[in-house]
Amino acid sequence: MDFQSIAYLVGGVLAGIIAGVLLRKRLVEGHLAHIDMQAKKIIETAISQAEQIKKESHLKSKEDAYKQKQAAHEEIRKEKTDLKEELQRLGQKKNQLKQEWLALDKRQEDQDIHAGQLKEQENELIEKNREIDLLIGKQRYKLENLSGLSQTEAKKMLMESLESEARMDAAKRLARIENEMKMEADRKGKQILALAISRYAGDYVADKTVSMVPLPNDEMKGRIIGREGRNIRAIEAATGIDIIIDDTPEAVILSGFNPVRREVARLALIQLINDGRIHPARIEEVVGKVTKELDLVMREAGEQATFDVGCHGVHLELINTLGRLKFRTSYGQNVLQHSLEVAFLCGIMAAELGIDVKMAKRAGLLHDIGKAVDHEVEGSHAIIGRDLARKYGESEEVVYAIGAHHEDEPPQSVLDVLVQAADALSGARPGARKEMLQSYVKRLENLEAIACAFDGVEKCYAIQAGRDLRIIVDSQKVKDGEAILLSQDIAKSIEEKLTYPGQIRVTVIRETRAVHYAK
Repeated sequence: MDFQSIAYLVGGVLAGIIAGVLLRKRLVEGHLAHIDMQAKKIIETAISQAEQIKKESHLKSKEDAYKQKQAAHEEIRKEKTDLKEELQRLGQKKNQLKQEWLALDKRQEDQDIHAGQLKEQENELIEKNREIDLLIGKQRYKLENLSGLSQTEAKKMLMESLESEARMDAAKRLARIENEMKMEADRKGKQILALAISRYAGDYVADKTVSMVPLPNDEMKGRIIGREGRNIRAIEAATGIDIIIDDTPEAVILSGFNPVRREVARLALIQLINDGRIHPARIEEVVGKVTKELDLVMREAGEQATFDVGCHGVHLELINTLGRLKFRTSYGQNVLQHSLEVAFLCGIMAAELGIDVKMAKRAGLLHDIGKAVDHEVEGSHAIIGRDLARKYGESEEVVYAIGAHHEDEPPQSVLDVLVQAADALSGARPGARKEMLQSYVKRLENLEAIACAFDGVEKCYAIQAGRDLRIIVDSQKVKDGEAILLSQDIAKSIEEKLTYPGQIRVTVIRETRAVHYAK
């Protein structure tokens, strides 16, 4: 191929390429023109829509602004209306306060006028009181001159007269109330006591602990004493009881505060005398044996007492202590027998009063249990017995009744008073207790001395073994109503100053005599 052909071929190719490029350029330009047209249309549409949206939003904003303006106008209108009404109310209140202020001013003026009038009246009253005081002073001076009494003396006489009248009225009223209460109380009390006494019959012979041991002959005294007194010292050391050997024929006296030990000494000495072998070793053996036997006897006595009364569940230590009362006496009355009497009487009266019979019997049986150890422990037997009962598990009702049966503690229940009454009834019955002549006479003298110490008492007599005090008074000094108060005062003084079993009746006797002679 020559150069020319190649040149034509290359020129044709270049021309084709140029033509293709130009054609593609035209196509691209046409496509770009089309795209520009579409873009313009889209822009124009967007501008149109934006204008439309802008117009709509402008209209809506105007509409919302109008509505808000209308609402604000309405709210302002309401507030104006409310303010107007409030102004009207404030105006009315102002008028009302103005009227009240005027009324207060008027009232203040009236009060000032009234205060002035009261001041004038007060001055007049002060002047009248001054005049009255002058008149009273003059009248008092005249009365003092006429009566011969000063104001103080007259006032004292008036007070004494009023006090006497008041005491008389009080005494009459008190007598009436006491009579009304006694009618019912005496009837019921007599019924219960009569029933209790009729249903219980106690022995009228009081047991007495024997403290004297009979001897077969006076030679036995020497054997009891022993060589250089070794036997008697051994007996006293083993039993804790003093043995008195004096000129009493064929008898030895045992002295000691402990009744159980005294009984041990009595029984041991009797066995030694009967056996005939008396020496320290034998004495210790017999005393030990008798002590064990007596412990068994006391336990059986305590168990028998609880069985007779019907008390179950009593602690063993209380039963043993109760049995010791078999060898304890009070005014010659056996304390265990007395406790049984009190238990039965408590049960009878409790049944009549409708309270727990078993508890009443239990309290009555144990009420004097402190006497079994009162020589070993300090204090009254009522408090000692109360502590013993509480220690060994007795109920609080029974414990308190034991402590209150001699009023070491104030009674708090019917049971407490019931045990007191049964204790007094058992000790006060005829033949129950014995009293030494000296203490008996001393008690009667003390009774009469207490009564004679009161103003207006002329004579007094203690009768019925000191259970009835008869008092004769001066009729010029003591009136009928005052006699009642005098009997109460004397009875109260006796309660505070004396200790005695049972009760004492105080009777005041006033006699008025009118004497005239016919000539």
